[in-house]
Amino acid sequence: MKKYTAAAAAIVLAAVTACGADGSDGAGDDGTLTLGFAQVGAESGWRTANTESIQRAAEEAGIDLQFSDAQQKQENQIRSIRSYIQQDVDVIAFSPVVETGWDAVLLEAQRADIPVILTDRAIDSEDDSLYETFLGSDFVEEGRKAGQWLVDNSDGPTNVVELQGTTGAAPAIDRKEGFEEVVSGSSDIEVIATQDGDFTRSGGKEVMEAFLNSHDDIDVVYAHNDDMGLGAIEAISAAGLEPGEDIRIITVDAVRAGMEALAEGEINFIVECNPLLGEQLMELVEQVAAGEEVPERIEVEETTFTQEEAEAALPDRQY
Repeated sequence: MKKYTAAAAAIVLAAVTACGADGSDGAGDDGTLTLGFAQVGAESGWRTANTESIQRAAEEAGIDLQFSDAQQKQENQIRSIRSYIQQDVDVIAFSPVVETGWDAVLLEAQRADIPVILTDRAIDSEDDSLYETFLGSDFVEEGRKAGQWLVDNSDGPTNVVELQGTTGAAPAIDRKEGFEEVVSGSSDIEVIATQDGDFTRSGGKEVMEAFLNSHDDIDVVYAHNDDMGLGAIEAISAAGLEPGEDIRIITVDAVRAGMEALAEGEINFIVECNPLLGEQLMELVEQVAAGEEVPERIEVEETTFTQEEAEAALPDRQY
């Protein structure tokens, strides 16, 4: 694993706001670290909570945060990363929109001696020297948990429709893989349709409307995040059916809106994906900037929720 010298870590820039860089250059003299963070976008309640956690933690840690919103476009993230390289920030972190296509820009960061941290989503690259560490969830395991609940709570033939996340995104690929790995062992469970809902509520509603028009035998919806599941609820209700009863719904995330729907019985089961990565990320930023070695992969602890568990957890839920 590549190490970075204390001298390189001491390079600092003029302070910028947590909402975005102003393109200015220059070094400070107070030892403050500068982090360039390229976020996926604001596609869901989960992402909003993730962004707020990062911004709050940076402020508390005294780290100057240059923040960009890629609006779910890879080219925007690559542009932001190149901007951070030009500004010679101390550390770059980002949540990749998709898994592939990062080698060129990360090689530029490596040549500039700027360490990179992946958060929330991993990349598909044969060169793991291009980044220092990954901080986030095991998406395959999340899919397995969703699939296992369905296996444990199904009796007889069960037709499933799947609302996938953004095509090419790590959580979409992995949550599908983990789910299929488990349910494929049950001859009664069949995924009859799967389509990209782009992790958005509007996308989930639109795809679910299409599923309902094409299939009159849907028993279960498996949504790769809460927002798409909430969109599916709207479509199911508009079709005169009762979400959670006529069609059961499984989602991933456990943001407040999803948990409320679970507590009300409109969603049947949620697999948690913790967005509150800010504090851990800032600790990693300080470590890699100081040239310390860190684990190649750091996974956050997560759980699952039934209706009763959601009711109990909601009063103290942070997101």
